Amino acid sequence: MLVAMTAMLVSVAEFSNILSVLAVLMCFCAMFLLIMRNMTVFWLHGEELMFGGNAVHPVQQRIPQMKMMKVHIPFTFKLHETSNSSYSDLRCTISSQVPYTLQAFWGVSIRELHHFLWKAWSSFQTAVNDDSLLRGHYQHCGLTLHETSHTEKTIQMFMPEGKLDLGTPPRHCYPLVIFLIRDTPENSTLHPDETVALVNVVHIRDNVCTLPTNILAQYLKQANGQLSSLKQLYLATGNALSYQDDACSDDASQRAVVLDNSGSGFITGQEQLCVVCQYYPLSRALLPCRHTCICASCFGKLETCPMCRSPIKSYFCVRNEDYLADCALGLEKTGTSPKRQSFSQWIQNSITEFLGLH
Repeated sequence: MLVAMTAMLVSVAEFSNILSVLAVLMCFCAMFLLIMRNMTVFWLHGEELMFGGNAVHPVQQRIPQMKMMKVHIPFTFKLHETSNSSYSDLRCTISSQVPYTLQAFWGVSIRELHHFLWKAWSSFQTAVNDDSLLRGHYQHCGLTLHETSHTEKTIQMFMPEGKLDLGTPPRHCYPLVIFLIRDTPENSTLHPDETVALVNVVHIRDNVCTLPTNILAQYLKQANGQLSSLKQLYLATGNALSYQDDACSDDASQRAVVLDNSGSGFITGQEQLCVVCQYYPLSRALLPCRHTCICASCFGKLETCPMCRSPIKSYFCVRNEDYLADCALGLEKTGTSPKRQSFSQWIQNSITEFLGLH
């Protein structure tokens, strides 16, 4: 009996030692998980915790890229910088690589203009040949010119005698609309993507609307009937480019194009560098803000535009991104290959999911 009790007490003592060891191990595991959780938080949000604000850190982005198409515009139109910007003296600079007809109209109905712009190219040709362009929908007929191709030429315009009735804001008429329409011989065939007309809507400062005289809108018409609105891209240096925002195609939200007057669809100036790294050339235009300021390498690390801080909803490329091969080569030389990066990202995501830090 005594021997049995002694054996039982020894077993209880050994079991208590095991419980103590298990308790120590559980405390060690809990402490390890707590330390790992804090380290992970600091790893993911260290810059925000230390310095505050919206720190930039790598994120997994799936920002859609807009498809590109290449369009050549044979016309240029801009208001003269020395213009007095009045109805009696408005100067503009025009150049063209093809023969064209210029027609200006004062006090054009906004509704009827947009209705006409949606018509087919054949309607444009018929209206020009019959001298019936926007007939009945403008208050004064302005300058009409038939020109051959030429370099930049300054043209002065003035409104005929009489006042314009543009209506009270919001107005129902544009002050001035200038058509540049391509002259095409009879029975000639144009490529469907050829530019056939450039329509310029000009605002002129007056006592009612005191905004500076500027170009309100520019519309591009192609031989296939497609109508596009031209908008500017804003470079980091303040220089402006143009790109086409499709206005009547079914997949308008997925198509864009960078335009110049030499027929090239991409920016070729390599002196424009990314505003983030100041090393690679800028190559991506951000939407909807239209700032062209970053390279492809920095794009994946940003959620907002570095210029205006607006969210990036989409983008498109304004030049070739051949430098990405050099970027990948540089990562290999520093020992950070794409495979290692993806593996480390997998470890980070696994730890974050395990600790509940989504």
